[in-house]
Amino acid sequence: MHREVGRGEAILEVRGLTKIYPGGVVALDNVDLEFKSGEIHAILGENGAGKTTLMNILFGVLQPDRGEIYVHGRKVRFRSPLDAINMGIGMVHQQRKLIPAHTVLENIILGHPEAGKILDFKKVRRDIEELCRKYGFKIDLDARVWQLSAGEQQLVEILRALYRGAKILILDEPTSVLTPLETEAFLTSLKSMSRQEIALVPFVTHKLPEVFAISDRVTILRRGKVVKRIETKDATMKALAEHMVGKEVLFVLSKPKVSIGGEILKVENLSAMNDKGLLALKNVSFTIREGEIFGIAGVSGNGQQELAEVLAGLRRVETGRIIFMGRDITNASVLERLKMGIGYIPSERLGVGVIGGFSLAENILMSLYFDKEFVNRGLLNYKKIREYAEKVISEFEVVAPSINTKAAYLSGGNLQRLVLSRVIPKTSKLLIANLPTTGLDIAATEYVRKRLLECKEKGMGVLLISDDLDEVLQISDKIAPIYEGRFVSILQAEEAQKEVVGAMMTGAYSER
Repeated sequence: MHREVGRGEAILEVRGLTKIYPGGVVALDNVDLEFKSGEIHAILGENGAGKTTLMNILFGVLQPDRGEIYVHGRKVRFRSPLDAINMGIGMVHQQRKLIPAHTVLENIILGHPEAGKILDFKKVRRDIEELCRKYGFKIDLDARVWQLSAGEQQLVEILRALYRGAKILILDEPTSVLTPLETEAFLTSLKSMSRQEIALVPFVTHKLPEVFAISDRVTILRRGKVVKRIETKDATMKALAEHMVGKEVLFVLSKPKVSIGGEILKVENLSAMNDKGLLALKNVSFTIREGEIFGIAGVSGNGQQELAEVLAGLRRVETGRIIFMGRDITNASVLERLKMGIGYIPSERLGVGVIGGFSLAENILMSLYFDKEFVNRGLLNYKKIREYAEKVISEFEVVAPSINTKAAYLSGGNLQRLVLSRVIPKTSKLLIANLPTTGLDIAATEYVRKRLLECKEKGMGVLLISDDLDEVLQISDKIAPIYEGRFVSILQAEEAQKEVVGAMMTGAYSER
């Protein structure tokens, strides 16, 4: 069982930690780390740097190939998460581990050692309400999880760990799906926890502003190795970014000067339902021209997903029309749109963008099976397909041992490069990019934005859907803030002010 410790005492250590995945991917390479009680220690690194693997080993989800773990100076071996929980370690994963149909209270007590016995629900409720008061959490314990925002679901995960007595709280990319306001509130709660509790909060992220807002110390991982340890007060954003990627990083990209050409896409009064059967997209109209990036700025859940899927042919149109190159494609199939030169980068990389159980070459094949260049009398030319896969994977700098590596073993950044390598070379007219940089590190984000600008330079039209306002303002030619399924306005980039666009996308804008 865990014990109370003094503030600043080493509470968790790893020595020589090494993990190699099937296919030869080295996730961790002889990593040494020390965490102290009462501090917020940020683990920083690119996608694929080894951050999530490290945290999963610390929580007993994965076993290291080599290395040792010490808790309170005592060598331990976690055979499962239960061993880690019994040592006072809790983890909040990137992917939620909640049951949507159950209430907040039910999710918190699910799996608790007492859950198999007769529970005093009144006492359980009082204890959880006391935790909420202590850390300033506001949440309805009787609400169903599916009714909660991403930020509220995050709080449920944390409350579940705290209710089990966690003194070491591991947070793996905790703000990756939170809105700016939710992120601000969440970071405030973490600061409160670190001050009130004799506890450790390892904070795994790739977002530099959060590192400076909350952490006391920073350790940077690159390609599975520790490359820098530093007190946050002694660090600069530029230096941390360069340690992360191993080279200079450009925080601002310049748009190429391209003449805007003829109309590619015309959308007229488009409406669509969401998965719950509710009207999510409401009478949206706009046009996209050659060499133009049309940016849609909004908080996730305001109709952007439905718009992207309708344009890609994945969701039914309720009302309105889609005109592409002068042709009505409102009811055209996905395959018809692909053949016409429309490409789609989905927000879900695994499952929609690529298939995790398929190799890199097999994922590339998904954009080739109908192409006459790679098919002869109904038979696939695998030699040509492999040559093409090697070419585009190299061109888009996908880091993997070979084209036979399964996509599931790639980092988030390399997954997105794989999606781009499959979609962009086969797109000639219109690219629909839905949240293309969400969850990516600095280098991967910069890479994706450069690719979108290259598409613009080639004369393609680009529909960019993003919840990163800075991204939309930086690379778009036109900007449409979206709120509750409607465009609040359509602005030229040069006239768009960040404060005004931000107010529009949150419903707080008034012309008065």
